[in-house]
Amino acid sequence: MISFSNNISSQFLSDRVLLWSLRFFALIAGCLLFLIVIFLIHEAWPAVQQLGITSFFTDDAWYPTESLYLLTPMLWGTFLATLGAVILAAPIGILSAVFIHYYAPSLLAITYRRLIELLAGIPSVVFGLWGLVVLVPLIASWQPPGPSLLAGILILFLMILPTITLVIHSSLAHIPIAYIHNATALGLGRWSMIRKVILPSAKSGIFTGIFLGVARALGETMAILMVCGNVVQTPSDLFDPIRTLTANIALEMAYALGNHRSTLFVSGLMLMAMIVIFVLMAERLRYRETNAHAN
Repeated sequence: MISFSNNISSQFLSDRVLLWSLRFFALIAGCLLFLIVIFLIHEAWPAVQQLGITSFFTDDAWYPTESLYLLTPMLWGTFLATLGAVILAAPIGILSAVFIHYYAPSLLAITYRRLIELLAGIPSVVFGLWGLVVLVPLIASWQPPGPSLLAGILILFLMILPTITLVIHSSLAHIPIAYIHNATALGLGRWSMIRKVILPSAKSGIFTGIFLGVARALGETMAILMVCGNVVQTPSDLFDPIRTLTANIALEMAYALGNHRSTLFVSGLMLMAMIVIFVLMAERLRYRETNAHAN
């Protein structure tokens, strides 16, 4: 009896140590994020103070040597590349998750899922290298110059597809089995059950996957830098070269000084704000879905 009581006490102590360890590391992560935000604000503040927020959207062009810091073309490039990638990746990701979970034989489903996971683990520079030597020349043979908004969209599509697919697949796996039994009892076919019961029940997880894909696309640097041409302009069609905010930071931070350097931190702060908003939206939707299933 004493031994059993000692085991219970030991287990309780281990759980408490684990709990406080997790809280400690979570606090460190939160502090690091807070310090990063403070650092970005501190570095961006001189440009905001001297130039004003409106100058980043109303200057004539991006010519730092002439004190012109127009960010609008790069904002458009970032937005359009991300939007195009999500338009392609969202439906394919949803259909891929549905195929793995409800249509594919067991061996095929496992193999396909492993391939998606492998795709998720490929470094971004490898995507960029493949795009540079294969995709860009292919586009150039169709419509010069090759490095373009279209190349950026296709590369980002390949990069965010695994994220969207795996998150949605995980959401589908947590659909209560009672939903499926009830739909079957009502005589619904497989596709009708998926369309009318499964997908509506998993909509929070679907949006979570899409938002996380958007966050990754917004923050991508190397691959998009290698295939988009890095021309500061607002694109008029899919074949125009573009430059994104992330590519601009990577290209110019090494030699930027004064307001030029500070403006690059302003663009970094914009990117971080957008990514944080999308991640918070994703977590909010995931929380709502978890509570709905629990109830």
